Amino acid sequence: MSDALRQKFRNWLFRPTIEHGPVVLTQRRIFILPTRQGLALAALLLLMLLGSINYALSLGYVLTFLLAMMAVMSMLHAFRNLAHLEIRAGRAEPVFCGETANFVLHFASRWPRYQLCLTGEDGTTVTFDLAGTGDHPVRFPLPTRRRGWLQTGRLRLYTEFPLGLFHAWSYLHFDTRLLVYARAMPQAALPPGDAPDGEGKRTIAGDDDFAGLRGYQPGDALPRIAWKAWAGGRGLQVKQFASQSGDELWLNLADATDAELEDKLSRLTRWVLDAEAAGLRYGLRLPDGELPPANGDSHRDECLTRIALSGPVEMKSPAAAGGRR
Repeated sequence: MSDALRQKFRNWLFRPTIEHGPVVLTQRRIFILPTRQGLALAALLLLMLLGSINYALSLGYVLTFLLAMMAVMSMLHAFRNLAHLEIRAGRAEPVFCGETANFVLHFASRWPRYQLCLTGEDGTTVTFDLAGTGDHPVRFPLPTRRRGWLQTGRLRLYTEFPLGLFHAWSYLHFDTRLLVYARAMPQAALPPGDAPDGEGKRTIAGDDDFAGLRGYQPGDALPRIAWKAWAGGRGLQVKQFASQSGDELWLNLADATDAELEDKLSRLTRWVLDAEAAGLRYGLRLPDGELPPANGDSHRDECLTRIALSGPVEMKSPAAAGGRR
């Protein structure tokens, strides 16, 4: 059976659905089958039983049924290792293209679990134990190869604990996604701003906005002394003010001289990071709109989000984003 037909059969048999909240692994959600080792043990037990019947070996019966009972108990423990486990999806932080995305799943258990494995559609597998009761966050890493939204796809949680004779598993498909920013160029000079010196607005010493307190130094003007701070026992401190010089720096996709769209967005991403690191006020212009000049973490993240979702972008699972490994 080809991989495509096998996948269609699995989708028909297990009816994958997207989960919108916590998942509890009840009996209807857990599947269990013998492994190769389990099938080999079953064949061996059958031969032992036939031999015991043929030669009327009482001890042979005892050993055969003892091993059979051990196998049955192994199946029950494999099922119990997943039963009544509660799983919910946590928040996933954005990453840049090329970095590893970390989805967080929270496992709540009422007893210890051992040798749990979580595997994705691209073959990524994480093995972990749940040492006791309570909430246990587990990170599921996925490689990123393209910008845009990234989903975990359908995950398979399985175990072969304790003896590897039975394979118990369940499917998880959460409604969670992570934003992958465009890859930033290693180096890219900022475009010239609108100010005469070619730079965007910078925060410098001035008289416009209150910028904090500093210790008193001889020669400081008396009106700038923070008398309330002195009355509160914090010593003599002086008020500092700041203003901004220059005009805003506009980061325009049309100013990127690269031939390919992805290279243009990569250059624009580098401009945003460098402008924020330099303390400039910068705006963003894209074909689908613009953001007015500002700065700060929230403005930087909004710019990176607009860049990541600019142009043709589609929702993708790990298998679609990078192919099966």
